[in-house]
Amino acid sequence: MDCRDELITAQELADSLSLSVDTIWRYTREKRIPYVEIGSRQYRYNRQKVLKALSGEMSSSMIKEDLVHYQGKKKLTYKDYAMIPEEPGFRHEVIDGVLIRDPSPSFHHQRISRRLQRILEDYFHETDPQGEVFNAPLDLNLSEYTIVQPDLMYLPGSRPARNNPVDSVPELIVEVLSPSTSRKDRVLKLNHYQSSGVPHYWILDPEGGFIEAYELLDGRYVSMVRSAEGIFSHPSFPGLSFDIDKLFSKPEYT
Repeated sequence: MDCRDELITAQELADSLSLSVDTIWRYTREKRIPYVEIGSRQYRYNRQKVLKALSGEMSSSMIKEDLVHYQGKKKLTYKDYAMIPEEPGFRHEVIDGVLIRDPSPSFHHQRISRRLQRILEDYFHETDPQGEVFNAPLDLNLSEYTIVQPDLMYLPGSRPARNNPVDSVPELIVEVLSPSTSRKDRVLKLNHYQSSGVPHYWILDPEGGFIEAYELLDGRYVSMVRSAEGIFSHPSFPGLSFDIDKLFSKPEYT
């Protein structure tokens, strides 16, 4: 293939033009630069064709200035979010109209999430056969300007997932903390889950090895369980119990 026809990622294009990747995403959403869609929310670009599309429109410095103005005035909606290309190594959410870009979780984070998902699936299979437990990445639309991807969420049979993005209120949301997401999960997401009426919110801390379980009472989250050892149980989920140490344990390799 001629190098002039080479397709590159949004990040590579941004680096080659000395621009922010956010600028590339915005021009993609607005269809102001040519792109090739190779999969769902996966885009590639030809640098020469992009330069041609931008030539005569504005200089690179003006593009940057325009981006600042855009970010300061426009709040992102799901339509905007859905046009943001997938970026290897990163996960995207929109909170209060602002794009949140975090590194992809670690394998231990995923190990813990997977273990708890199995536990919850077994439990709700018995207590609510029509209910479902979903894991990230799956978009949950909390409001016009807030779209998140909880690590785990349980939708009861009475509130099934009917639309994409999911717009039913989960009965339970679980977030597994990462170094880059701790404040977001403990403050921003907690407040949005609370205001959206999510009855139960659990936070798992892999580093500390503990679980915090909040329950919505009179419109506010109240800490019901905070445990770092022994058997986890919750008064609102009778019969659900599991060993906390096993949940957070790391395998011993020989």
